[in-house]
Amino acid sequence: MIKRQYLSFKNAFFGLIFILKSQTNFKIHIFLSILALFLALFLKISYYEWLVIIILIIMGLVIEALNTIIEEAMDLISDSWDEKIKIIKDMAAGAMLIFAFGSVFIAGLIFLPKLLIFVIK
Repeated sequence: MIKRQYLSFKNAFFGLIFILKSQTNFKIHIFLSILALFLALFLKISYYEWLVIIILIIMGLVIEALNTIIEEAMDLISDSWDEKIKIIKDMAAGAMLIFAFGSVFIAGLIFLPKLLIFVIK
């Protein structure tokens, strides 16, 4: 049982490593997440604001990973151009885009008032 759990975690980490090595958007998301965390520290956001920021970061990474999974699965189904596969890939990317816009909006609600106070002082 322990060996099976170990292999499960090992495979999951290999999947994460693949995403990190192969997906530029995932790397960008991690970079922006680190910036958001430093900004949160600098602006001394509240406990609940931290929760929101951390949840947004985790959800964004998960959605980006799912987008990658969908793209890889579609490429496995057909290596030639297919309109339906293109639409599926575009929809998966669109889901990430919706989340990204929403995250930027929410982060703006958290950070902008604090940044304005910091700049005015």
